[in-house]
Amino acid sequence: MTDAILLAYKDVEHSMERFTLLLQSHVETMGATPSHDPDQVFRLSQGSKAMRDSAMIYLSYAKYVAYGMPESEDMVQDELQG
Repeated sequence: MTDAILLAYKDVEHSMERFTLLLQSHVETMGATPSHDPDQVFRLSQGSKAMRDSAMIYLSYAKYVAYGMPESEDMVQDELQG
């Protein structure tokens, strides 16, 4: 694939990682504060996990495409190292 597509993939990967970490931190902060509704904290916690899992699925395919749809994971690793 092109360098622009690979760069865009890496940008999305870093953004999703940052988003999920910030969301999880927010959930932990809410859970530690007694004034927050426990039901809301639970729903947000479950949503945070769903976002993380969905991001991993999305990024898995995006990585595959960004690296030119290689035949094996070894080929992706070779691209990362070389």
